[in-house]
This record gives sequence, structure tokens and C-alpha cells, in this order.
Amino acid sequence: MFSGRYVDTELARPRWRFTANLRVARTLQVGAEYNPAVAEVNPLVTWFVLTEGERRPAVFFGTSSDRIGSPEGTQSYYVTVAKYLAPLRSSPYASVNYSEWDSGWNLPFGANIELPGGCSLRPMYDGQRTHLLGTYATERWSATVIWAWLESPGVAFSIGF
Repeated sequence: MFSGRYVDTELARPRWRFTANLRVARTLQVGAEYNPAVAEVNPLVTWFVLTEGERRPAVFFGTSSDRIGSPEGTQSYYVTVAKYLAPLRSSPYASVNYSEWDSGWNLPFGANIELPGGCSLRPMYDGQRTHLLGTYATERWSATVIWAWLESPGVAFSIGF
């Protein structure tokens, strides 16, 4: 999957971001993130320790650059628990995250809420600040409107192969 993001901010590093991910096994995805403003490449890894079942949440470990606005070279390392709740048509999640930027732990959480017509809404807290995302998704691509920090607009586009 390839994706790109633009956030309207005075900070150079988070303004543009491009990612590429490859599923190398059923439960392992690896990739890279490129931040052109600082010519930075960071690793992306997601490993599902438990895949979601009818009564069991998904549990996964991962790493990526730290949250939006973080300085160059800072990674985060996390474990996340997520579960689709059919009656609510939503997928809440919670993470325990080690932030190199903070040199400490934080607790991101949020939920993806299904809306009609392939749309969804995702309120989220990244461990320090709140964001809101609205997405239109098809089987192969998605477009997202971002309200980073509830003050800076942005857009993202993803395509899968």
C-alpha cells in the first residue's frame, strides 16, 4: 500500500509524508516512511500477535515515526488492542506507546466509526493531542480529510495493490 499526506502547518517535517507498506506474512507488515522536508526515512512495522476473532480483539506491536509534529529521527514503539463492535459499527482502539520524543510512555486511543456510503469518522488522541479524520474508502483506495490538533487541515490519499 502507498499513501501520501499533506497537513497545512508551519512545521516543515509533518507537512508532507509518504509511506509504503508490504505485507510479508499474514500477520506482519513492513514498510518505510519518507518525510521529504527533512529527507528522512523511517521504518514502519506492524506485527499482529493476535488477529481479531468473533470474541477476541486484535493485538499488535509496531513502530513508526513519533506523532504529528515530532522532531526528525524520533520513533514510537507501541502495542495496540482493537476490536470491531458490530452493534456500534465502530472499532475502538487503545495503545501503550513509548515515545522517543517524550522519552516516556503515553496512551493513544480512538475509534473508527462507520458511516453510510463507504465513509468513516475517526476521533483520536495521539497521547498528547487530539485529531479528527473523515475518510471515504473503496476496496482499493481511500481519501481522508484531516483536522490535525483540531486546528490544522490536511488531506491523505492511499492506494493498495
